[in-house]
Amino acid sequence: MAKFRSLARQVRDPRRTPTQRRTYLRRCLERFAPYGHRATWDHLCARAGFCPQDREPDPALLVAALDELEEARAVWLAYEADFAARRKEEKFYGIRQPGALDDWHRHTWGGNGVAWCDDPSIHPSDRLADVLRRIIAAIRTAPGAVCPVCADSHIRWRHDLAHEPASGPVCAGCGIVVPVPVLTERALAEARNSEQFALR
Repeated sequence: MAKFRSLARQVRDPRRTPTQRRTYLRRCLERFAPYGHRATWDHLCARAGFCPQDREPDPALLVAALDELEEARAVWLAYEADFAARRKEEKFYGIRQPGALDDWHRHTWGGNGVAWCDDPSIHPSDRLADVLRRIIAAIRTAPGAVCPVCADSHIRWRHDLAHEPASGPVCAGCGIVVPVPVLTERALAEARNSEQFALR
């Protein structure tokens, strides 16, 4: 299977038809899709200005979408390198048992589903890199009571998510599954209570 950078080169290759370049961009999402494949595709199309169903979009728009995806991937790869260095140091000092942050990271290795959006049509509208920077900043600070992406306080616990973990806190504002480690115990309890209230 082709690697991300090889696929990205094909998206930029002017010898390829627009249809082929679109296909290669879609294949890039098999390697890196922060909102999940469908939601990330919907986001990139909206930001670049072409229809998700357009089979022959303007190649310049495809390259603009790729640029945004590559910027976000660079942010995530830098975070993963920092994460790996931290875990190596912790293991050197005898800390072998992973914590909650490590458990969350295990589900997002490679950058797929970092900010999972269970509904592909509901996702943050900001640049992918900005969204990832906010999540990473939230991971590195004390837990809070709001979504780290859009600062919305309306968070509801949902079950049967189409991603691992299969349940979690979902932001009503931007649609992401909020990483559990970035929320306070009180915020998580309120999210679970709002879910129970919605079921009545």
